Amino acid sequence: MLNLSANWTLVLGPTKVTLNSGNVVLSIVVLALGFVIAKIFERYILELSSSTTYVWVFNEDTAKMLYNMIILIAAFYSLHLLGILAYKVSGTSLSDILTALVVFYFSYLLAKKSRDYMLMRATPEKLPEIQIKAKLLYYTVVTFAFFLSLNIAGLSGRLSTIIAAAGITGIVLGFSAQTVIANFISGVFMYFDKPLKIGDAVRIGDVEGIVNDIRILSTRIQQWDGTLVRIPNEKLFNSNIINLQKYPVRRAEITVGIAYKEDAQRAIDVILSVLDEEPHVLAIPEPRVYVHDLGSSSVNITVWAWVPSSLWVGQNLLRSKYRLLQKIKEALDREGIEIPFPQRVNWFPEPIRIKVEDEGKG
Repeated sequence: MLNLSANWTLVLGPTKVTLNSGNVVLSIVVLALGFVIAKIFERYILELSSSTTYVWVFNEDTAKMLYNMIILIAAFYSLHLLGILAYKVSGTSLSDILTALVVFYFSYLLAKKSRDYMLMRATPEKLPEIQIKAKLLYYTVVTFAFFLSLNIAGLSGRLSTIIAAAGITGIVLGFSAQTVIANFISGVFMYFDKPLKIGDAVRIGDVEGIVNDIRILSTRIQQWDGTLVRIPNEKLFNSNIINLQKYPVRRAEITVGIAYKEDAQRAIDVILSVLDEEPHVLAIPEPRVYVHDLGSSSVNITVWAWVPSSLWVGQNLLRSKYRLLQKIKEALDREGIEIPFPQRVNWFPEPIRIKVEDEGKG
């Protein structure tokens, strides 16, 4: 019969560890229980991976990582019961510190693997949206794992005490963190609001270009001249975002000025004939041409035409808007319709006398 009160002394170099038979039995039970739980979770995830649509989370890699994590945690606590990992480091047992490190490490691996799986399985048309989802999942899991690990290690309360004791430094760090948190929360809100996605042409204030990348704290836009602009998500979230490609078609607007002496309706008919022949201009909705206002030196005619959104941005303007302007100019020239220069009429209160000298007099 096993005597649960018996003690043994284990010599590990200069260190002596006293083992109690009861603790030995309990440690074996904990290790066996950990093995059983690890097997159950591994089998469950493997079965789930064949039927779930969330295969980027529930897959063979996840099952293997979770199995190894549970076995390691069970081993740490078994050694803790034996007194081998029961040593205190700054008031925290060595087993808790190792468990916290293991939890954070495997959570990081899980987040990274899940992100890679999502990107690998994404179709090209859904890749921009999946990239945002993958980044959001990655940072959420890593952040949660970080605070969970601090709690497991027993450092969460102590960390708060250290920050509180830091005084002015803590306040400065708080203000710095406030900006980071604001950018992070704005990035999350933008994900659900979806005002833009990677690959969209946008205009934000004086910045216009293609969305190059959407990160958790900032968004990067490649302007038409090739330069890259980084906009913090908090500023982006509070700005007026004009998405130039949200919808497949958009209404383009061009203004053309003609001389006052010209027949406005005739000019409108000429412009409409150019629009009818232009392949980039949609027939439905039909284009509209009308006199917009009477300027200081010209009658201004506005042209409304519905065009594919992708052709009315960036470098594509060379073969859409500017090409259309050139055709309208050429058509008006052929019809003899004048596009005037700016004119000014000066009035004087008294007649101006002009002296003309005869150049023939020698």
